[in-house]
Amino acid sequence: MHWLYLFLAILAETIGTSFLKISNGFSQLLPSLIALSGFFISLFLLSIVLKYLPVGVVYAIWSGVGILLVTLVGYVFFKQNLDLAALVGIGLIILGVVIIFTMSSTQST
Repeated sequence: MHWLYLFLAILAETIGTSFLKISNGFSQLLPSLIALSGFFISLFLLSIVLKYLPVGVVYAIWSGVGILLVTLVGYVFFKQNLDLAALVGIGLIILGVVIIFTMSSTQST
């Protein structure tokens, strides 16, 4: 169940970050409330996950997958493009998450 909570925390954080951009510096009320709600939900779920998994592993997965999802949202909804160096860097972060999942024994409880 904690893996589901981690996935939901990542989704909530992605929504929060996406609406943070739409909030225009917290000058738009509804997007600001959605952003803050997304961050609150994300941190709440993350606190539950941290009861069961190591903080370093959880944060690596949370941030790595979050980076990928926010990058996709930026590309699809905000028409933001990344150069090759940025794409390689994001790829290395994702590779790190894959290594944790496939080779690390610290991620299991």
